[in-house]
Amino acid sequence: MSVRIEASWKARLEQEFEQPYWESLTSFVRAEYAAYQCCPAGKNIFRAFDLTPFDDVKVVILGQDPYHTPGAAMGFCFSVPEGNRPQPSLQNIFQELHNDLGIDHRQTDLTDWAQQGVFLLNSVLTVRAREAGSHAQKGWETFTDSAIRHLSEQRERLVFILWGSYAISKKAFIDGRKHLVITSPHPSPFSAHKGFFGSKPFSRANDYLTANGQTPIQWA
Repeated sequence: MSVRIEASWKARLEQEFEQPYWESLTSFVRAEYAAYQCCPAGKNIFRAFDLTPFDDVKVVILGQDPYHTPGAAMGFCFSVPEGNRPQPSLQNIFQELHNDLGIDHRQTDLTDWAQQGVFLLNSVLTVRAREAGSHAQKGWETFTDSAIRHLSEQRERLVFILWGSYAISKKAFIDGRKHLVITSPHPSPFSAHKGFFGSKPFSRANDYLTANGQTPIQWA
């Protein structure tokens, strides 16, 4: 099956596109987009892959599923297009960035992070508008788990930032002996004060990258 996705990722994930679950998943997604308003726009479903090629990944930040508010999802976890109000989790991410590195980040579109090698991956890549989790357990998780495994197995000295219990469950696919895994509660207003604030993921990621001879991320 031909899938439009960045070439280096397509080479690693080619076998996924031949699996029975993929045919079922794509049929489901096409039907959903034809019948309902869905997020993100179809052209942005694989945007995280397209803007951060496999060999350019330095840091992985894992989310769960896209924002289900129309206009908010853009193919990156936590990111919101410019001109839109930042979602509460993103506001807390920016607060921790300020607390950690003294950076006041006001740009809600995180494309600049993605272009530096921050792989902003949602575990589920699509959602029906205004219905959180509506495309979960349809096959996306199998696909994105495979992406995480390929990064863990074929790359070295990456930083995996896992916020919240769902993301932390993906540690099962990551070799902590050759990568740095940073975990904390989710930046959601419901949990940020339980350990997300003060976890310093941005400085810890950059310290690790620098110590391993890599260019740190310019989070500003």
